[in-house]
Amino acid sequence: MSAKPRETANVGAGLWKATGMWAWLLFRISGLVLVFYLGAHIIIISTAQWGSGGETFDFMMETFETPLFLLLDLALVVAVLYHALNGVRIILMDCGVGIHQHKIIFWSAMAVVVICFAIFAWVAFTYLLTGEGVAG
Repeated sequence: MSAKPRETANVGAGLWKATGMWAWLLFRISGLVLVFYLGAHIIIISTAQWGSGGETFDFMMETFETPLFLLLDLALVVAVLYHALNGVRIILMDCGVGIHQHKIIFWSAMAVVVICFAIFAWVAFTYLLTGEGVAG
């Protein structure tokens, strides 16, 4: 009897080098970001009904117009785009489409994320700087 050599590729820390592992981890992180955002969004919108009502809500809306929160909004857009397009990639894999080309599909989806984010950022900053829409 001859023993087969044990395959040791991707054992231990080597798992973190694979594209699929990072895609999985970022998918979970972006999902958590979206869940926390949704909860915060519901609480903040609900403040219009509490106590001083409109004054608290107006103060919060003014706070959200600061540069820090505008950057957090951009990060939220990245999380939404990543989570959505990676979710489409996972659905394709579940249907048997592109299983052997998963890295190419992942990086293609990430290219679409970058392109969509660049368009969004351009439109958003154009509006912030001029006060008018892109077509305006």
